[in-house]
Amino acid sequence: MKAKALVLEKKRELSLREIELPDQLGPDDVRVRIHTVGICGSDVHYYTHGQIGPFVVREPMVLGHEASGVVTDVGRNVSHLQVGDRVCMEPGIPNPSSRAAKLGVYNVDPSVRFWATPPVHGCLTPEVIHPAAFTFALPDSVSFAEGAMIEPFAIGMQAVVKARMQPGDICVVTGAGPIGLMVALAALAGGASKVLVSDLVEEKLAIAARYKGITPVNIARESLREVLDKRCGQDWGADVVFEASGSPKVYDDVLACARPAGAVVLVGMPVEPVTFDIVSAQAKELRIETVFRYANVYDRAIDLIASGKVDLKPLITETFDFEHSIDAFERAASARPNDVKLQITLDT
Repeated sequence: MKAKALVLEKKRELSLREIELPDQLGPDDVRVRIHTVGICGSDVHYYTHGQIGPFVVREPMVLGHEASGVVTDVGRNVSHLQVGDRVCMEPGIPNPSSRAAKLGVYNVDPSVRFWATPPVHGCLTPEVIHPAAFTFALPDSVSFAEGAMIEPFAIGMQAVVKARMQPGDICVVTGAGPIGLMVALAALAGGASKVLVSDLVEEKLAIAARYKGITPVNIARESLREVLDKRCGQDWGADVVFEASGSPKVYDDVLACARPAGAVVLVGMPVEPVTFDIVSAQAKELRIETVFRYANVYDRAIDLIASGKVDLKPLITETFDFEHSIDAFERAASARPNDVKLQITLDT
């Protein structure tokens, strides 16, 4: 089937054109008319750099993996979804018989197929076919725009799950970008009494400050460690430190800000390999966890949004129509300090 899509032809070259896409509905699949798609930092990185680590764009690829839409057809084995259901889709599809899937960690399945990760096409096209098992109905109280935010929020949920948080924990998040803010909101929903969010960009911190329970820290003007000392006491620290900036310069601060026997959760992905002081981590017996996408959290993320405990709407900066998708990506690549999440709508 040929369909119009936002196609990354090669590094720094986008086009809105027809491309051949899969059209066969399997017995366990659903067909979804796409409504809203968010622009992720990984989409932008593929556009600006042509690769992320070992994943290299070698042929034209449809972008987009944060999506919501409406079911228009269902496979014969599908019973939990019906035509007309409003849904969002988990974009990573593992092999259900793989060892990783059987262990419940399908996010690290080496054979996982993830939207808009070379060579797999993404969802910035009017219609997709997707496994029903990874397609989730949206409650009436959750908008299409919020539905397209479930994917990045799921990363925050995964980070909190890996942190093994306790009610009342004090947390630090380094980085006030979209993922850092998602992690901070997930930490609050997970029982944190306070979350300190650090960054160098005042506009990002101002957005974080809108949320009750989040304390912004501009590290260009004040020491994160000193702010933490005032809150937790000298030589102690945060129960959990989430690194969400991806900056190679932040790791010493991350270790210094964690309390003895606390947890450090690495969420951000540095472009280059980094080093940090292992002995400092050992001296505190820090528990270090890593995050790669998410597993088994999508339904809980949707329930949290539907409950009103997490409000993602303030993070949606602007919405573009499908015909202006290239403009939307140019805007995202410009990295305006006031922008958090840009979205594209295909169904107006």
